[in-house]
Amino acid sequence: MTAITAARASLIDLEVETVRTDAIQSFVKQETIFVEIDTADGLTGVGYSYTIGTGGRAVLSMLRDHLIPRLTGADSRCIEAIWSDLLWSTHATAVGAVTSLALAAVDTALWDIRAKRADQPLWQIAGGFRREVPLYDTEGGWLHLPTEDLVAGALASKAKGLNGVKLKVGKPHIAEDRERLLAVREAVGSAMHIMVDANQSMTAAEAIRRAAAFEDAGLFWLEEPLPADDVSGHARLAAATSIPVAVGESLYSIGQFRDYLHRDAAGIVQVDVARIGGITPWLKVAHLAESYNVQVCPHFLMELHVSLTAAVPNGAYVEHIPQLRAITNAELVIREGRAIAPDAPGLGIDWNLNAIDDRRVS
Repeated sequence: MTAITAARASLIDLEVETVRTDAIQSFVKQETIFVEIDTADGLTGVGYSYTIGTGGRAVLSMLRDHLIPRLTGADSRCIEAIWSDLLWSTHATAVGAVTSLALAAVDTALWDIRAKRADQPLWQIAGGFRREVPLYDTEGGWLHLPTEDLVAGALASKAKGLNGVKLKVGKPHIAEDRERLLAVREAVGSAMHIMVDANQSMTAAEAIRRAAAFEDAGLFWLEEPLPADDVSGHARLAAATSIPVAVGESLYSIGQFRDYLHRDAAGIVQVDVARIGGITPWLKVAHLAESYNVQVCPHFLMELHVSLTAAVPNGAYVEHIPQLRAITNAELVIREGRAIAPDAPGLGIDWNLNAIDDRRVS
């Protein structure tokens, strides 16, 4: 009665809620890939993943042509077996973004079913460490914003009780980055966490130089300063600065996280449930990081990451970037600066199916 009887994949274009820019790109839209899975005992799981403007149709093709046909008849309870089968069936394209994003859409749907069948919310069935998680805001820190807007955004976040704010860095001149950071630090005081994100825009030498210039801003972390495949550069940077180095949103396998952790190249792990291939590998990365005494602060997807971050003991922060409000019936619950994991069985995301249908492109 737990066998998969049908599965479907679709793609929608989701408009951005605000202008978002960093040192290398602008966030033009969210291509959101959905997978729905039906089981013989009458359950339906809805899973999803995303890209930020390109590649959505490639992920959809991977699902429709290769992964979805392998699901019918499989036991929906055997998530590890299904994940492994799908990975090895597409081994020629692994490790990589397209395969991981496709796997994530299937895997999150299966976890939705697992939690619904158990009548438990995701945060409990995935570990159940706590229900509330600290929240930091990224929406007021984009690179195109003038300094006065960064200050205003940070003060607004502080007034709401949020624990931290993230600012984009990577201006052409180091003095401009420094001026912006120090202005926000002076405005919010010493207690509020300030994170910065360079979006892989620097060389190791430049990252070491800028980290030195940022030291007196009291930063909580320096995120993605170098290209994600430059593990040695991140290790050099981590050894040269007291600012924790954060990586993970552009890593696509457990092994890549192992390399960073083993070489002391990451002080914060930002594993993204879509880009790692789903909840199944996300939890493995989180527990791997725990074994290295490293905190997990996942990238984006706050509506899903709130439950996963709440599930594990080293989950430290959820990133506040609202992006699903146009296609959901309820928003993430925030209380006194903390995100509250949904208590409904399943992933806990209340999808607006009509709004999703209106945006469907394939």
